[in-house]
Amino acid sequence: MGLFGHKKQHTPHEAPDSLKSTQLLSMIDAIGEGPVWGPVNGMQSILINNTPLVNADGSYNIHGVTVIYRAGERTQTAPEGFEASGAETLLGVEVKHDNPITHTITSKEIDRLRLTFGTPFLQESNSKGDREETTVNFQFQIQRNGVWVTEKDIYIHGKTTTQFLASVVLDNLPPRPFNVRMVRITPDSTTDQLQNKTLWSSYTEIIDIKQTYPNTALMGLQVDAEQFGGQQITVNYHIRGRIVRVPSNYDPEARTYTGLWDGTFKDAYTNNPAWCLLDLLTHPLYGLGRRIGISDVDKWALYIIAQYCDQQVPDGFGGQEPRMTLNAYLATQRKAHDVIGDFCSVMRCMPVWNGQSMTFVQDRPQDKVWTYTNSNVVNGQFNYSFSALKDRHNAVEVRYTDPMNGWKTSTELVEDHAAQARYGRNLLKMDAFGCTSRGQAHRMGLWAIQTELLETRTVDFSVGAEGLRHTPGDIFEICDSDYAGTSIGGRVVAVDADTHTLTLDRDVELPASGVATLSVIGADGLPVSVPVQGHPAPDRVTVSMMPDGVVVNSVWGIKLPSLRRSLFRCMAVREGENNTYAITAVEHVPEKEAIVDNGAVFDPQSATLNGVIPPAVQHLTVDTSPDNRLYQARATWDTPRVVKGVRFVVRLTTGSGKDDDPVRLVTTATTSETQYAFHTLPLGDYTLTVRAMNGFGQQGEPASVNFSIQAPEAPTTIELTPGYFQITVTPHQTYYHPDVKYEFWYSDTPLATAAEIQSKAQYLGTGQFWIRGNIKPLHDAWFYVRSVNLVGKSAFAEATGQASSDAEGYLQFFNRKIQQTQLAKELLDKMDNTALKRDIAAISRTVGDTKNEIEQTVSKTLESQSATISQIQKVQTDTSNNLSALYMLKVQKTENGIPYVAGIGAGIEDTEGQTLSQILLNADRIAMINPGNGNTTPMFVAQGDQIFMNEVLMKYLSAPTITSGGYPPVFSLTPDGKVTAKSADITGNINALSGTLSNVHILENCRVDGTISASHIEGDIAKVHNVSFPALQEVKYQHWFTERTVTVLDDQSFNRDLVILPVFYSGVIFVGSDKSRAYSRCRFIVSVNDKEIFRNDIEVKTTGEVGSDFSELGKSAPFSYFKNMPPGAGNIILKFRIEIYMWNTAAGYVTSGINIMTMKSSQSGFIES
Repeated sequence: MGLFGHKKQHTPHEAPDSLKSTQLLSMIDAIGEGPVWGPVNGMQSILINNTPLVNADGSYNIHGVTVIYRAGERTQTAPEGFEASGAETLLGVEVKHDNPITHTITSKEIDRLRLTFGTPFLQESNSKGDREETTVNFQFQIQRNGVWVTEKDIYIHGKTTTQFLASVVLDNLPPRPFNVRMVRITPDSTTDQLQNKTLWSSYTEIIDIKQTYPNTALMGLQVDAEQFGGQQITVNYHIRGRIVRVPSNYDPEARTYTGLWDGTFKDAYTNNPAWCLLDLLTHPLYGLGRRIGISDVDKWALYIIAQYCDQQVPDGFGGQEPRMTLNAYLATQRKAHDVIGDFCSVMRCMPVWNGQSMTFVQDRPQDKVWTYTNSNVVNGQFNYSFSALKDRHNAVEVRYTDPMNGWKTSTELVEDHAAQARYGRNLLKMDAFGCTSRGQAHRMGLWAIQTELLETRTVDFSVGAEGLRHTPGDIFEICDSDYAGTSIGGRVVAVDADTHTLTLDRDVELPASGVATLSVIGADGLPVSVPVQGHPAPDRVTVSMMPDGVVVNSVWGIKLPSLRRSLFRCMAVREGENNTYAITAVEHVPEKEAIVDNGAVFDPQSATLNGVIPPAVQHLTVDTSPDNRLYQARATWDTPRVVKGVRFVVRLTTGSGKDDDPVRLVTTATTSETQYAFHTLPLGDYTLTVRAMNGFGQQGEPASVNFSIQAPEAPTTIELTPGYFQITVTPHQTYYHPDVKYEFWYSDTPLATAAEIQSKAQYLGTGQFWIRGNIKPLHDAWFYVRSVNLVGKSAFAEATGQASSDAEGYLQFFNRKIQQTQLAKELLDKMDNTALKRDIAAISRTVGDTKNEIEQTVSKTLESQSATISQIQKVQTDTSNNLSALYMLKVQKTENGIPYVAGIGAGIEDTEGQTLSQILLNADRIAMINPGNGNTTPMFVAQGDQIFMNEVLMKYLSAPTITSGGYPPVFSLTPDGKVTAKSADITGNINALSGTLSNVHILENCRVDGTISASHIEGDIAKVHNVSFPALQEVKYQHWFTERTVTVLDDQSFNRDLVILPVFYSGVIFVGSDKSRAYSRCRFIVSVNDKEIFRNDIEVKTTGEVGSDFSELGKSAPFSYFKNMPPGAGNIILKFRIEIYMWNTAAGYVTSGINIMTMKSSQSGFIES
């Protein structure tokens, strides 16, 4: 009988979480200075943790939410349910038993104090693994009169695996300041089985008051925090901003202006930056309204700017959008100058105080207000400066607020690749203030790039009383004759209103083509531009119409079609000495607007002839020709555009530039023509360089060309293109030389020397390529080509080839040829028995008297030509009384006395005692055509001793030579029995007495009964492996070792022998001059499959004093090993180990190296006796 105990297994139990946070989030967000338009899409525009309260279909994402909205009117009601105003201070600190947390309250206005507390994790585990509820106790105490008084004694009982928060409110608060603390009563847990940490989350100072928050737009929100667990709650709003003053004739939704504006305003929402800027400047609370009023702002300038901002431009996605909008949120207080600058940056403008009001200068196209020339500025002088290259950016990263990216910041990259290729990439990073449109961000970046690349000049000059007419932002034209390089401005000397002729104070030069425009001052004091129609004298011009008010000594300026107008925008006017005014202006390019807003592309003209960089030279070529005993070279070129006064510098050099052949100058010259000739040049290789140069010494891009005056090189390759009865010969050289041609020679046999070629080959002619006809297929054709130029001829280059051997192609070729003959047309035509041809030749018929011969003849003669058709039927008897029957049809044409015959004959006769029947054909070409199925391609053609057939079926073929088509042929059989083939698949046996094989791969077995002689064998018949030892490692003091393991794999199917060749080893000692005695022992150990088979020690020592550095080698000992390895016996593991024991010396050993060999076992070739 046996006793066995059994214990019931326990499954751990976990109690459910019983604690949940029941906090109510109550908050008021100040949206901004009111009044504002409000949420864009109602409750959809309120996002809690980036989730809209309401979906587009009206369904709620978050429930139990109370929302109160006030637009920010001066008189608005207090938000219901938000009577208390609180300021929460976050703490988030853990409270321990022996370390209470204390905070001091100093605010005198608060009425109550809300304390928020909790635990991050509350549960207790017993020894069985059960997780149950537990309790933690703590107190909130206030220090009253120096004594800590418990205000709230709190017990938290339950279980939670997530953060649990709760709050209590303290009403009876002592005078301020006072201290409040949280004290933990429950001892701290010292084990993981009890988790009951306590924390003080925050405290909130509460003021009980109903506030209306006048002039502040606000959003009140109450939501149960339980829906968000332990998450921190964030709230965002999508709001249309302030309601501002806009013109009374303005529709901010349609962005249109009706009629003329009378200067009055109305209140409306708009994101037009001009009216947002006006609100910023004049609002008394958040703006500058307490310092300036509406009368101090140029509202008329803002009206024009606002219209410019509202114009529709492409948005970059196929639609339209306003040119500029402002969607900004001012959340921090900053300097007024900086904020105004941000608003103006949206509109591409700058603020300017003109002495009476704040006005604004916008970068947009506008009319010029005056013209300045050398005649109406002080000393006739304009001083220019240019922007630095580092300030000309060609890549901009624009950061903007992206609605498609959750209203987060995105970056728009704008680049000018042409400028980058010229100057290198120069990046600018900028913020697009108030920008929520990718298209607007792109335009802002492009505007920055084009401004820096196009408007690079700044001008300074001084004027007299005319400077009083200008304010910053004015556009004027500068006609600076010195800068332009020609007369383009001055004073009017005389006015002839009848003939519309103006006499100028200087001579002007007008172009032969294009229209020049003259700018003069009209009666209203503004420039007027009129086309120039005539140029009766160097200092006179005739205009299409004479503007009113043009007087003598008024200013004129002329716009030439070859020069760009120099427009500048006034940036500053400063009073100088002697009643002068200094003006600073920057360059203005009106085309920039079309580039930025509409993507226009144009090539800007230069504003000066002086600064026109000479054009690049193109299409430079050189032709050489004999010049007495030497040679001349004539160079020609052109330019992409014509520039006045440009000359060309030509430079001729020779030499390759190497050490043994340096570059040497032959000659240099300057010419105004686009050609130049060099005379009496000797043989050699030359380099010609040509570049344009203007009158100021500026040079354009050079162009170079290499040419040679010497006999040409021989063709490097000769391309042979086979055709039907022909070969096309095309020679090639390393470099193309337009003056090189080629001589072509032909031969049926190869020729060895140039003398043989010129005496035996057929000269074909000279050209760039040659087509040689009348070449029989399958016959080699030899071509000899040499290069020829004016200097001489090269050596011959040889090439051999064959005409096409495509039989099917030949039949198609014959088909085209035959169909073009009259015979084929008549033969294939149907018979017409209705009438005889009018031009039929004379027909004669003769019947012999014996009635045994009939002959019919058709003939016609035309000048030196005659044609005859003869049909003969004859039966006759020979001298042996043997009958013969003959039928002949002969066609003959005679031209210039030379007969051409074609005929067919059939006959039976006796020859050498036997009767012979035969049919004979006489023709240059014999073809067989069967047009019954509509196919006129001949099935058989014989021409020139060759026969062409498409398909041949025969039982036996006896031919001494068989060659496939193509060149070279892929298969051939010669009369001596030699077979040549590119590829052969043989499924039967091969019997051969001798031969040569290259790159043979035998997939299966190969048996050789005779002898194999090989200079190199790859395989595992014999292998040798050399073992090298790693560095010595120290086991302990004066004891070192090194070892190596080698595995011989059992990977062959035949019996092998393993041999370790003799190994010699020894120890060594190294003795310094300060050592008297030394000792070393070298131990060599060999193991096979973890079984030691060899161990031997060699000792080395010194017996007496040594007076200098000394080393000694011990007596070496050999080791060798042999073992048979039958297949399938497994791997053999060899381990070699050397151990060194030494005293008073350095460790060392010497070995001859270990060589392991495996070879196939064999007893053959040995005889024992």
